[in-house]
Amino acid sequence: MTNAIKLLTALPPPQRAGLMTLAREVSFPEDARIFEAGGTADRFWVIRSGAVSLTQQVTSHQRVTVAGLGAGDLLGWSWLFPPYQWDFGAEAFSPVRAYEFDAAAVLKLCEEDRQLGMILVRSVAEILAHRLETTRGKLMEQYTTRRRSAL
Repeated sequence: MTNAIKLLTALPPPQRAGLMTLAREVSFPEDARIFEAGGTADRFWVIRSGAVSLTQQVTSHQRVTVAGLGAGDLLGWSWLFPPYQWDFGAEAFSPVRAYEFDAAAVLKLCEEDRQLGMILVRSVAEILAHRLETTRGKLMEQYTTRRRSAL
């Protein structure tokens, strides 16, 4: 399994400093819904402290947690890809402090600093690949466990 990368530490210092000029400090109380699947993805966060659960609505009454995120993790990538809608929901599992970034401002900065744009897209792709690999592992584990209990 690949190691998870942290977005801000993946950026060289000049690009990180440029991106951080757009950061806004925010906080979410425990159990706060940060965003819902299908909503407009016009921002993203880098978690400073606390824990966030990524959730998927499976029935009208049931959500399942598909991933847990913590300090240094990127929350939200749908702002980078059309149709710019959240694929999952997100909920603060504990009190959360984060840096919030406006997607339009970040994309404009990436156009001005092509190196930042390339590194940012590559970093988000690596994060997505790691999360996909982790999810695949969890699904295989659940399948194996259920199959054993059915025997």
